[in-house]
Amino acid sequence: MTNISTYSSSKFKFLDKIVLKKREEMFDIIKKNINLDNIKSVLDVGTTSDNLLESSNFLIKQFEFIKIKKSISDQKILNDNYFDITFNGSITENLNDNFESLKSDLLICSATIEHLGNLSDIKKGLDNIVNLSNKYFIITTPNRYHPIDFHTKIPFIHFLPKKLYRKLLMFFGDKFFSKEENLNLLSKKDLKNLMSGYKNISYSIYKVKLFSFTSNFIIVGTKKLF
Repeated sequence: MTNISTYSSSKFKFLDKIVLKKREEMFDIIKKNINLDNIKSVLDVGTTSDNLLESSNFLIKQFEFIKIKKSISDQKILNDNYFDITFNGSITENLNDNFESLKSDLLICSATIEHLGNLSDIKKGLDNIVNLSNKYFIITTPNRYHPIDFHTKIPFIHFLPKKLYRKLLMFFGDKFFSKEENLNLLSKKDLKNLMSGYKNISYSIYKVKLFSFTSNFIIVGTKKLF
């Protein structure tokens, strides 16, 4: 798992304002759909080490009022004093030894699941997210079918079959994002298939738009009480 800070280069800092605006919209959706007063602990999945841009780790920053804050990341978190508990590793791992300490009322997984690898690995990550949540979970990810992929900055080729898309990325010299382990863009259909089978949750998928096209999806999930 790598929560890649796509915009950390100064060359792309102008995009940070766009990303920040979209994440502010996501937080507005969150506030409308979960009871913030009902949350005592929050776990941020895929915390990025980038602290230069306003959009980096935006969602977890909005929960500064929460008493207990935790993090899972495969990156070295420079501001780890913000968190009460940090786990260096991937959400796709077997977390049995750390399960109880990481379990939280709210889980936030922002712009991370598309970096977990193949669909099987993403499903493992989702299993852990659902199981670690006491009450709510939030998952955000870019829409595969937005005209521009803001990771590669190349329009439209990500609409192609994924094998061909990856070959084209290699042709354009983008070896990193050509690998499935580093980028696996998802559609709404993919998300619905991945979220199927959980009997102990309810969830909704919301759209965030950019230039009239859906740029991101946000899943707001609630744990059912039996």
